[in-house]
Formats: sequence, C-alpha cells, structure tokens
Amino acid sequence: MAWDFSTEPEFEEKLEWMRGFVREEIEPLETLDLDDDTLRRLTDPLKAQVRAQGLWAAHLPAELGGGGFGQVKLGLMHEILGRCIYAPSIFGNNAPDSGNSELLAEGGTEEQKERWMRPLLDGKIRSAFSMTEPGAGADPTLLVTRAERDGDEWVINGHKWFTSNGSTADILIVMAVSNPDVHPYQGSSMFIVPVDTPGVEIVRDIPTMAEPHHVTGQLGGHAEIIYRDVRIPFDHIVGGQAGLGQGFTLAQKRLGPGRIHHAMRWLGQGQRAFDMLCERSLSRYTHGSTLAEKQMVQDWIATSATEMQAARLLTLHAAWKMDQVGASKSRVEIAMIKWWGAKVLYEVIDRAIQVHGSLGYTTDLPLESMYRHARAARIYDGPDEVHKVTLARQILKRYEPHDVPSDHVPSRRAAAIEKFADQLDTAALNS
Repeated sequence: MAWDFSTEPEFEEKLEWMRGFVREEIEPLETLDLDDDTLRRLTDPLKAQVRAQGLWAAHLPAELGGGGFGQVKLGLMHEILGRCIYAPSIFGNNAPDSGNSELLAEGGTEEQKERWMRPLLDGKIRSAFSMTEPGAGADPTLLVTRAERDGDEWVINGHKWFTSNGSTADILIVMAVSNPDVHPYQGSSMFIVPVDTPGVEIVRDIPTMAEPHHVTGQLGGHAEIIYRDVRIPFDHIVGGQAGLGQGFTLAQKRLGPGRIHHAMRWLGQGQRAFDMLCERSLSRYTHGSTLAEKQMVQDWIATSATEMQAARLLTLHAAWKMDQVGASKSRVEIAMIKWWGAKVLYEVIDRAIQVHGSLGYTTDLPLESMYRHARAARIYDGPDEVHKVTLARQILKRYEPHDVPSDHVPSRRAAAIEKFADQLDTAALNS
C-alpha cells in the first residue's frame, strides 16, 4: 500500500482561497441573528464566488455539474468548511442535500436526475432524508413504515422523526418496507415524496440539546413526520423498477461518503476549538503563571494535537481507500473514523471550554454551541457503539480460532526443533 501525503499545487491554491474565504466572508455571519430570507440574500453572492472558483458541489461528477474531486480532495475541503455551520451550504455540499444528490446520481433514473437532482444541485430546491423512526434508530431492520403498491401508485404509511430539514424541504426521500415477506435487507426501498403530497404531516421540528428553542419551519430543524395514506406515482421509487428492494444498498452508498465528510468537518470544528484553547492558555494569567505554563494544560494541548492528527490521518486514509476501491470495501476504515472522530471533537471542545472557565460556558464564545452540537456526533449516522461492533466484526473475519494459541511457545519450540533438525544435529556434533 502506498499513499502520497502531498497536495497538488493547483489544488492547494484552491484550499488557501477557501481558508481565507471562510474566515473573512462566512464566519462573520455566525454573529448575526438572521432569518432564512436574509441569510439567503447575504449568501447568494458568496455562492456565486464559489461557483466562479469551480468549487460548487464538488462531491458530484463533473458531468452532473459538480467538481468530481474524489473523497481525498473533498476531505481536505470539508476540513475547512467544518469551521462554520454556514460554509457547507455556501459551497453546495451541505447535508442532507449533498447525500441526497449523490443518492439520485448513483441510483436515480435519468428522469429523476433531471426532475429532482439537477434542481437540488443548483440550489433551487431543498431535500430531506426520511429514514429514522422512533424505535428503529440504530437498527434500521426494525423499520415499520410501509409502502404498498396500488395499481400505478405507492401508498405510504408510517411515522418518522429526525428527518433533518424536513420542515423546509421540497422533497422527502423516504425509506419504507416495500416487501415485508423477505429479509429486511432485501425488503425496503426508497421513495421520492414531494412534501406537499396529501397525507404528509409535518408534526414539528424536535427541540434538541443543540437547538432547544428551534422553531418549526426554520432551516436546520429535525422534523417529526406522519405519512398517512400518502399516494405517489409508481415511478417515484428511487431507481424505478430496478430500485425495488434496494433501500439498504442505496442507504449504504449514501451514508458511507457522508460519514467521511462529517469526520472531516469535525476536524475543522475541532481545530477551531483547539485554536481558542491555545490562545487562551497564552493569555490567561492565574496562580503565578499563564495557563500555558501549567503542566495540566500542556497535557491537554499535547493530547488534543495528537488525537486530532490521528483523526485527520485516519479520515484521509479512509477517503483514499474509498477513492481506490469504493465505500463498500472501506467499511472498516469508515467505522473507525466515525467513532474516533466524534470522540476527538467532543473532547477537544470540552478542554477548550475548561481552559476558558466561566467565559467558555457563556454564549459570548461559540464553544458552548459547538459543544452541544458535538454531542450529537456520537449518535447520528449510527451511534459509536454500532460502529465499534461493525469494526470488531469486520476485523475478526481476518482471524481463526485456535484451541492452542498460535503463538504458544512450547508448541512453536517443538515445531522449530523439527524444522531445523538437521542443522541442530550438526551443531550438536560440532559442539
């Protein structure tokens, strides 16, 4: 295995432009209390600049209007975009729209690409991914939402929640059981449901630790949705007839790259918290010295830097492997970085808050908001525990059980004596 750590000079110039653009043009937006219309008015000119740089929707192939950059380059970009919550949408690769456009690009029919993927890519419509159900979060084989065929239509009934951006979406991509008589992995499909279809009830945006006062209908919410006798045309199944029973396959193709993007954005967010930690440690004088001179704080700085670099290399390696062999053959690497990256993000922000003391706990700094959002990273796209189980199972497939340990010294000694018998006999004669 060989992996080149260098970045092409031309692409590094793009990354350097992004660093300045995010820092100077996007991060200041965080300090303003903006409604959706004002945010759009302020960010549309910024999106135009991104397009002019050739960096819009870099996750999609060039023939679909994207950059076709591959996962490694995307990872390096997302590391920069992760510093600010507004940055991904300004670059046309915010979740869940980026994952949904990839899903339609990968599995959609030509008609579906033209009707929904291209407007989604152009930022003309918004989408949501409606998969999670109460009672079927970490185990999607427990999904109970049903899609039953009735002539030339599908009739969908079910209860979903944590459908991110569901209350502001134009279309919902819904995962539902289309055949309950086979194994769950073969019995689910994905359906494109326009949000204004009769029977779609947006119950609420669920208040969370990250946004306890979120108002339903604002961007960034996580909707609870009831699907009650929702009728859609038969051709609204993702992939058409070929997409029947392909829900799990499509979900994995969608979620794999998304987890890499999450992990890289976490690095950008973690680096920002780390920068604040280091700045504060040099600025705050207490008990006879600056915090930077305290061994406890020095330990936090060294540990954070090392953990972040480990996460960065794990993520880039996972991205590189995905570029080489695809997401399905990179499950070990994806699972590894998903739980490790979330852990590192959470702990680095926690240390930064601690160094700032009471100031870090206030809303005068972005740390408290970053901390609340970071807690969710250990849950969405699969909780840490599920990724660890996946990781362990995949690793254990490389091994076989042995009644006597394969490294058992007495057994190995007997085998070695037999292997080298002639030489040992000669050595004995010459002694």
